[in-house]
Amino acid sequence: MKKVAVIFGTRPEVIKMAPVIWELKKCDTFRTVVINAAQHRNMLDQMLPVLEIEPDEDLDVMIRGQDLSGLTVNILHNITQSLKRIKPDLLLVQGDTTTVFASALSAFYAGIPVGHVEAGLRSGNMLNPFPEEANRKLVGTLSHLHFAPTQRAKENLIQENIPSDKIFVTGNTVIDALLATANKNLDNNLSESLIINNPQKLLVLITSYRRESWGESMHKSFKGIRKLADRFDHINFLFPVHLNPVVREVAQKVFGNAENVYMIRPLDYVSFVHAMKKAVLIITDSGGIQEEAPAFGTPVLVMRDTTERQEAIDSGRAILVGSNPETIYNAGAALLTDRDMYAKMSRQGSPFGDGKAGQRIAKAVLRWLAGSTSLLDPSEQF
Repeated sequence: MKKVAVIFGTRPEVIKMAPVIWELKKCDTFRTVVINAAQHRNMLDQMLPVLEIEPDEDLDVMIRGQDLSGLTVNILHNITQSLKRIKPDLLLVQGDTTTVFASALSAFYAGIPVGHVEAGLRSGNMLNPFPEEANRKLVGTLSHLHFAPTQRAKENLIQENIPSDKIFVTGNTVIDALLATANKNLDNNLSESLIINNPQKLLVLITSYRRESWGESMHKSFKGIRKLADRFDHINFLFPVHLNPVVREVAQKVFGNAENVYMIRPLDYVSFVHAMKKAVLIITDSGGIQEEAPAFGTPVLVMRDTTERQEAIDSGRAILVGSNPETIYNAGAALLTDRDMYAKMSRQGSPFGDGKAGQRIAKAVLRWLAGSTSLLDPSEQF
């Protein structure tokens, strides 16, 4: 029986890979082997029962204090040993993390074809986001099958001389996961649910964690949010703070005495989806949230100078605000006071998917394993 190995290492990866795993597991003509690299241990592990995923292998690569080089070497060594045991016919990776790059490189060395889920995202700046932009370009070079979420992503790959017959526009699997999760009940016993569900207060959701945001850039962007929170003191600002001490230190320094800024532990995925749905505005440096929030009609301020999710900007559902505190404040204040501007940005509907990406990817994989030369017709693509 042929085997498909699926690997993830971070929370965003497992969320986006879950719909693919769900669909692959329905097929009994090949075996699906799930590998958890555990690049993010705690935040990833809490997702597994929520998404009903049980890994077959756990590489446990996270070592406190290791740098990117050490992490890459550690993943490369561990996944190489895993692939030798499994001997898959295809390895599926998702996104742009160090797990993705090291796993694709290991598979390439072993002569194992790689399928890249969420292929073709490009910011155009190798240092922003760092190291993700380099990771996804390198993985694009190493991959055999490219599952692009949008037509723009496909065009990016074609410009890099990837054969068009190896690229399939599927939509983004994050929309599949989002729609499946939005129907789940929020645990009302959690203290965070009191903030999320408070009918008397509007909610602004904040997230920030990216490596290129660390330091002075993060401090400046947080000052802009703090100014916004001080002006709109009748609104709750919810900040699930990343576990990284670099982020927590800056957050505490800027927001520590703000009465309407609730700095809490990272939310479980179900709670976070409910928070995105309830929020009137999201301020973030995340990539995935730019895809998710439009499905709920929630406007997004993106605290980055570039984005590989340009569709969110072009559709008017997100604004790039960088790290300048005045730009962040002015954009946030305008959205919270200008009804016409808010109405235009809060049009519901995501340009990133329709909830069927996992089905398309599984169908293409099944046909590829069967030796078909036609994996997805244009009419079957997103």
